[in-house]
Amino acid sequence: MRTFARVLHAVVAGVLLVSAGHGVAAAAPSPGVGHTQLPWTAAGPEGLLAPGAALADGVTGTVLWSREAHTRVPIASIAKVMTAVVVIVSGDLDRPVTVPQEAAGYCAGHSGSTAGLVAGEVLTGRQLLNALLLPSGCDAAYALAESYGPGQGGFLARMNDTARVMGLGNTHFADPSGLPYPHDHATFSTPADLVALGVRAMNLPAFREIVGSREFHVPAGPANREHHWQTTNRLLLEYPGTIGIKTGNTNAAGHCLLFETVRAGIPLIGVVLHSSDHSSAEAKDDAERMLNWAYDPIVGALGSAAR
Repeated sequence: MRTFARVLHAVVAGVLLVSAGHGVAAAAPSPGVGHTQLPWTAAGPEGLLAPGAALADGVTGTVLWSREAHTRVPIASIAKVMTAVVVIVSGDLDRPVTVPQEAAGYCAGHSGSTAGLVAGEVLTGRQLLNALLLPSGCDAAYALAESYGPGQGGFLARMNDTARVMGLGNTHFADPSGLPYPHDHATFSTPADLVALGVRAMNLPAFREIVGSREFHVPAGPANREHHWQTTNRLLLEYPGTIGIKTGNTNAAGHCLLFETVRAGIPLIGVVLHSSDHSSAEAKDDAERMLNWAYDPIVGALGSAAR
C-alpha cells in the first residue's frame, strides 16, 4: 500500500507539473488559457465570491483553474510582494535604514495600514521586510523604497522593470504599497500575473521565511523602539499546510489574498481578488474553497491507499 501511495502521489504531482508544459523559469501561464483539466476533480470550486481568481501549481506556476485570469484590477497590498522581491534581490538586507519623516504622513494620507514605525528610528532592511509583509506596513514600504530605490521614483522603476523581466505584461506599479495613488486603478495586475509573481517570490528563501511566520519581534535598541508584528494572513493561522503569502485591502480592490499551501507534498499557489468589500474572512474562505476543491480528492485517495 505504501508503494501504491507513493506512485499515486508521483502521478498527481506529475499531472500538476507537466499538464501545460511550462518550465520553472517561465513561471507564468500561457495567455488565453483559463483552465487545465484535472481528471480527478469537478469543473471548479463552488461558492467562490471573488470575481477574479486563479489556482496554480506552486512549482511551475501552471494555472489549473481560473476566473478572469487576464483581467486587470487593483491589487492593494499584494503589491508589497514585488516591493519585497526588489529589496531582497538588491541584497544587503542588513543595511541600516532610517525611517523618513514622511513615512507616517504617507500612511495617514492614504488610510494605509501601518507597522507603527517612528520617524528617525533605524532598522535593518530585513526587519523592515517583516514590517512590510506581516502587518502590511505602508510606512515600511515607504522607508524601503527611499533606501533601496533610491527614492520612490527610482524604486517604482525597479518594480516595473522587474515585472517586465518576469513577463508580467498585465501588471503595473504606481506605489510601493499598492495604495490607491494617484488613483484607484493606478497599480494593477491580474490573477495569472499574481500567481506567477508569487512563484518567483516564494523561490527566495528570505521572502519565504518571512511570509511563513506568524509574528516577528524587534527588541528595543539604541536607535529603535520595540516592535511586535503579527501576520494579517488568516489562512496561515487557520488552514493546514499554508506557508504564505500576502493579504490586501483597499476600497477599490476589496479584500484580496495571495496564498500558497503544501499538502500531501503538493504545493499549490493561488489568488482571490475582491472577495468582499468588508471582510478578510471572505477572502480566506474563498481560498479554502479553491484549495479544498483541488486537495480533497488527492488527500482522500492517498489516505485510502495508505489503509
